[in-house]
Amino acid sequence: MGVVIPLEESKNKLASIKPLVDLTKADMERVNQLILSKAGSDVQMIPEVAEHLISSGGKRLRPMLTIASAALYNYQGDNHIKLATSVEFLHTATLLHDDVVDESDLRRGRSTARMIWGNQASVLVGDFLLGQAFRMMVEVGSLDALDVLSSAACVIAEGEVLQLSVSKNMETTEDDYLSVIRAKTAALFAAAAEVGPIVANAGKAERNALKSYGTNLGLAFQLVDDALDYGGKAADLGKNVGDDFREGKITLPVILAYRRGTEKERAFWRDAIETGNNSDENLEKALGLITKYGALADTIARAVHYGTIARDALAPLPETPWKSALLEVIDFCIERVN
Repeated sequence: MGVVIPLEESKNKLASIKPLVDLTKADMERVNQLILSKAGSDVQMIPEVAEHLISSGGKRLRPMLTIASAALYNYQGDNHIKLATSVEFLHTATLLHDDVVDESDLRRGRSTARMIWGNQASVLVGDFLLGQAFRMMVEVGSLDALDVLSSAACVIAEGEVLQLSVSKNMETTEDDYLSVIRAKTAALFAAAAEVGPIVANAGKAERNALKSYGTNLGLAFQLVDDALDYGGKAADLGKNVGDDFREGKITLPVILAYRRGTEKERAFWRDAIETGNNSDENLEKALGLITKYGALADTIARAVHYGTIARDALAPLPETPWKSALLEVIDFCIERVN
């Protein structure tokens, strides 16, 4: 499909998270050790389920943002390790819960925890990880950091419920969709970036800059993810292409194709999404309509817009390797094929 070309071309571009990975390597090794320690339990199933997801090849971008944002302000100490681990546990718990809600079979190319241990174990282990995350936040002793991360946890849960309320509803607007991804994805990116300057005792302006960076990076990240569900490959996505379609998720490519279509085409979308008529044949038709109306290219264009806002948020900061690495993450998130 023609609109997939920009996604495929990204393989030849230079944007990478390697500079960030290299800069955070030593601290992320400490984070990984703490993850394994805090995921431990005398209840055997807890570490088994947690390890299944934790070891499944995620980039750990969110905790790296915490490490980097603290380093931007020359933080010296250990509390950023606990906060970064808390961020990763919040993320992991959300994934465990998401897979149950979405009835997902694959996560990062592997069977989801719910497919192996069942829905109940996935939810309860997610709850355990949330508890451990909050214990580490308390150990840090920063009420501001605790406020930011606990607020993010509430917003993420609200986003999940909001997504349920708009699921399979073709009258969902782009604003509704943005509200969902702002809560479900951008909130944790924002919190991960903001707690770095908090623990480094930076000022309000510095906190706001990193919060804006994280928010808009998260929006760009999710927009590209949603485009990839219709324009990527299963091997790249770690899930089946079209899973969002099969689950009746209302994402921006669908919203745009529906709004721009004829009445007959809108009737197709209502039948496919709202009544669950999501056969492979209908998926192919959906892909054709998304291509016809340029919905993928426009979704990516919106991601570029938010990426630009994220870039501008860091503009006042001094030029350092940390800043350069965070800027490159923006391009990586937009250009990437997972």
